[in-house]
Amino acid sequence: MSTGKINVQTENIFPIIKKFLYSDHEIFLRELVSNAVDATRKLQALSSLGEFSGETGQLYITVKTDPAAKTVTISDRGIGMTGEEVEKYIAQVAFSGAEEFVNQYKDKSDAVNGIIGHFGLGFYSAFMVAHKVEILTRSFKDGTEAVRWTCDGSPEYTLEAATREDRGTDIILHIADDSQEFLEEHRLRGILTKYCKFLPVEIRFGEREETSKDDDGNEVKTIVPQVINNPSPAWTKKPADLSDDDYKAFYRELYPMNFEDPLFWIHLNVDYPFNLTGILYFPRLQKTLDAQRDKIQLYSNQVFVTDSVEEIVPDFLTLLRGVIDSPDIPLNVSRSYLQSDANVKKISSHITKKVADKLEELFKKDREDFVKKWDDIRIFVQYGMLSDDKFYERARKFALLRNTEGKYFTIDEYRQHVETVQTDKDNKVVFLYTNDTEAQHCYIHSATERGYDVVVFDSPIDPHYINFLESKLENTMFVRVDSNTVDKLIAKDDAQPSKLSDEEKEKLKPVVEGIVPKEKYTVVFESLSETEAPMLITRPEFMRRMKDMSALSGGSAGFYGSLPDMHNLVVNANHPLIYKIAQEADAEKQHQLLKQSADLALLAQGLLKGEELTRFIRRSVEMIG
Repeated sequence: MSTGKINVQTENIFPIIKKFLYSDHEIFLRELVSNAVDATRKLQALSSLGEFSGETGQLYITVKTDPAAKTVTISDRGIGMTGEEVEKYIAQVAFSGAEEFVNQYKDKSDAVNGIIGHFGLGFYSAFMVAHKVEILTRSFKDGTEAVRWTCDGSPEYTLEAATREDRGTDIILHIADDSQEFLEEHRLRGILTKYCKFLPVEIRFGEREETSKDDDGNEVKTIVPQVINNPSPAWTKKPADLSDDDYKAFYRELYPMNFEDPLFWIHLNVDYPFNLTGILYFPRLQKTLDAQRDKIQLYSNQVFVTDSVEEIVPDFLTLLRGVIDSPDIPLNVSRSYLQSDANVKKISSHITKKVADKLEELFKKDREDFVKKWDDIRIFVQYGMLSDDKFYERARKFALLRNTEGKYFTIDEYRQHVETVQTDKDNKVVFLYTNDTEAQHCYIHSATERGYDVVVFDSPIDPHYINFLESKLENTMFVRVDSNTVDKLIAKDDAQPSKLSDEEKEKLKPVVEGIVPKEKYTVVFESLSETEAPMLITRPEFMRRMKDMSALSGGSAGFYGSLPDMHNLVVNANHPLIYKIAQEADAEKQHQLLKQSADLALLAQGLLKGEELTRFIRRSVEMIG
């Protein structure tokens, strides 16, 4: 037996580890199981290189809890350690066994790829939950004896000869009083499921009952170890080896509470200039930007790291689901590190390109099928175009617009579709749009009767998207179909003459202004066609768009958000009814007719409510009578 002192720079290393090494103490199990996986895969690598000639046998990791003894034990049948190696890799915190191993064999074989980590500091996460830690280990090397290393959380430790029949390592944690929760089976199972669900070596925890039949046909029940992980998840396989059903099954494995199949998926597999594998799934997003319950999961060599991947992928890609696995992303780093890390930036850029490639491929391969999926992925594509210029340039080839007739166009196709008819006096192409086909039906009807085309923009981010497209598309403007009368939506030089004289307008205007609240409505006279309504409600495009943007950014915040809802009450100076009202000598009757006309315009826009609606109904009955 020997004693020694751990080679650290401070006597207070263990309190520092306990408090600051990881933000969540449950990480200890991930670190120790990962180390056990490393030890196991090292043995497999050495065996494949011919440097271990013994039988590897069945390789697995076992996690056991003993509430009576207050211990948790992680066992493996991997490479094990000699006494000298324990002194080197455990007693000298700054060293990393896995790192040295990879460096030693990196030029010899791909067999060493996938060694998770840093068997040094990670091991010491054990002291976050344990007041004493034991290592019982025996090296795979011939002629070596087992040793036991014991440390009670101080820099002093003991190392002594021990007995272990097989190669490998047991890490025995004597759980501290303030961490008794980690003795509970359901707590450990939850951690293993979260972090170790896809580790590449079988992990056994607990037992389950298995029923089989003997030679006589009798049912026989046996107790077998419970395997809690899938060592070969779909993303580690070749796409050619996976069917659509395999991808869908893996999606349900990732998100067992999600009962809807994904629309399609992208299988990532990159080995230069960085290592990256994974599968990204496109769920049905429809018209929501709510936080997704099911997020992209980030792994490092099949070890779960986080599902907060905002620093790894562009913000718009977080609307997707699936798995990204990259050994080039460390297990424990700060957000500021991720934001500045060159590998992370390359990964982010590459994933964006792969997503754009996939969408373009689907569009070109089967446009009809892509159109069917469009409404489900539209918000994702729009969000991507808004937030990433490179993605926008690619997406212009497959981003679609749908008009009120249900026809789909790419952006460039739609511009060509309308430019011969919808060009204003300044030679600008005008995209007329609606955000509510029901509420704006009468305006859409007037526009289509005029020979115009109306495109639908009704997703929650369309106020931003419209402004964005207007800034990107040369010599193009967007005008909502209810922002003006049909004659004024697309400004032309051929203004119609007014049937009302200026004097008649001046006499009529104060009467009209008296029948609607001045703080909400501006009365304007326009020379429209006789087929237009006598009065219409329009909402100035600029003000409405600014208020929509403000609402999307958080309610009524900002200058435009605080302004009242202003509309125009447009009086059609060419309508026969308005001309007749202007000639009416009876002031009371004139007021009543104007009020009725204005209320009809308000009613068409759903703006006539409460007491005013009741009065309108009574007045209508009286006028009919």
